[in-house]
Amino acid sequence: MKTFHWRFSVLAALLFALAGPPAAASAKEPAAARPADAKDLRFTLRYRKETTSGSGMHHALTRTEFWKPAQTAIIVCDMWDLHHCKNATLRGAELAPRMNKVLQEARQRGVTIIHAPSSCMAAYKDHPARKRALSTPKATNLPKDISSWCYKIPAEEKGTYPIDQTDGGEDDDPAEHKAWAAKLKAMGRNPRAPWKTQTALLEIADRDYITDNGVTNWSILEARGIKNVVLLGVHTNMCVLGRPFGLRQMAKNGKNVVLMRDMTDTMYNPLRKPFVSHFTGTDLIVEHIEKYVCPTVTSDQLLGGKPFRFKNDKRPRLAIVMSEKEYRTNKTLPKFAIAQLGKHFSIELVHGNLKNHTLPGVIEALKDADVLFLSVRRQTPKRVELAAIRKFIASGKPVLGIRTSSHAFCLKNGSSKPFAEGHAAWPELDAEVWGGHYTGHHGNQYKPAIRVADGAEKHQILSGVKFNGYRSGGSLYQTRPLAKTTKAVLLGQIEGHPAEPVAWTNTPKTGNRTFYTSLGHVDDFKSPAFNRFLRNAVYWAAGAKVSDRVPPGF
Repeated sequence: MKTFHWRFSVLAALLFALAGPPAAASAKEPAAARPADAKDLRFTLRYRKETTSGSGMHHALTRTEFWKPAQTAIIVCDMWDLHHCKNATLRGAELAPRMNKVLQEARQRGVTIIHAPSSCMAAYKDHPARKRALSTPKATNLPKDISSWCYKIPAEEKGTYPIDQTDGGEDDDPAEHKAWAAKLKAMGRNPRAPWKTQTALLEIADRDYITDNGVTNWSILEARGIKNVVLLGVHTNMCVLGRPFGLRQMAKNGKNVVLMRDMTDTMYNPLRKPFVSHFTGTDLIVEHIEKYVCPTVTSDQLLGGKPFRFKNDKRPRLAIVMSEKEYRTNKTLPKFAIAQLGKHFSIELVHGNLKNHTLPGVIEALKDADVLFLSVRRQTPKRVELAAIRKFIASGKPVLGIRTSSHAFCLKNGSSKPFAEGHAAWPELDAEVWGGHYTGHHGNQYKPAIRVADGAEKHQILSGVKFNGYRSGGSLYQTRPLAKTTKAVLLGQIEGHPAEPVAWTNTPKTGNRTFYTSLGHVDDFKSPAFNRFLRNAVYWAAGAKVSDRVPPGF
């Protein structure tokens, strides 16, 4: 079969799709295929584990596995030539060139490649890869319902599905979508289901397989002794999860299955709950998969370099580390993050284990983070965990702290003694990073009045915020005197006592853009003013312009 080599831009790929590709694009065998006994594939699997049993809080961890190429398959799910959603078509065309490189490398190393463009089998009736699939003997151990969609597995009953996709996930502008549907119709395509082939940006070798059938797919895996399966393609929250050859069926029937999380996309409309960006919607689905279905990997583990990222995904990566129970920020901060930051930030949550003073997942979370947000109280983590935090801060990246983070990494009285062997303290955090001087707090019965500090009225953190007559729900921390490198933003005062700084910025020796506030009582999060203020602080720390209309990319 003739080989098609496509190296188009996204726009060129779309134009090609509109013209209609040949039905049976095929690729020749790699000229320099590696021997059958090639080295094992090395994958770093990311998964999520409950921090403490029954808490509902999870953290990300990784483990390394080595897979035999001959026992491994990649299933390409529904990478169609056209889609009823124009944005989905564009994203698919952007994704495909990198995906094709993944398939080329995996094929060269002896991995089985299965192309599964659902409802497009007629286009491939004469393709050798299709004939190979159809000639595969039916497996004798077919799982129950392997020919059916799977909409949920028992493990998912423990969680809540994170996005509303009941509208089908269209994220096109209505006017553009209407024009797109008209264009599809003029091409003779069904605007609701315009796909006819897999995108020609993905090469299909004669030695590959083509099938969209759960029974045939399973039979191929069994005939070839496949134990490990990588799913990639679209759309994660629908076809990749639910198809008869999808993640749920593979997981529940005993395959060692993973999602290649940077080689996928979702059908999610940001106008639906939880009202986050399209890319954050994908992140939420990936987290759900890692918690309840299977681990994930990334394409760079085969190709090197960095994981793929869509060109319009410019979100800073924010790591929020929570390990305190006094003010329940393990509840308030995740809700705040989704509601206030989910449109413009990629968010990774780390929940500490208070009983054993550990921050599971913090090392992994900080590897790619751009901004760190701390809400920790009197914890002395493992030495390697605290070292990761100190390294992040020493790098000069932005860091924020809330409430008890003035005394985050030390036991009472500023002790440098850690919780246990192998753990570490950092009592100097308050002075060295925040520029504060926490010595205690006034009685809980006093609710401090909050006002803007002199000279801070035009600070961008206060953009759109009115604290007139506001009283915090929590006690007033004693934080004076601040370091000379700080700039007070808010003051708090109770009757008969001097005012105390309750929010300020700092420029420590490491040069970080640093923000700290002693506010953060659970009642503070009920205030629109406080939520807006804290949101502004995160944008400010990340270097984003704070305004009523946050600019694209943040």
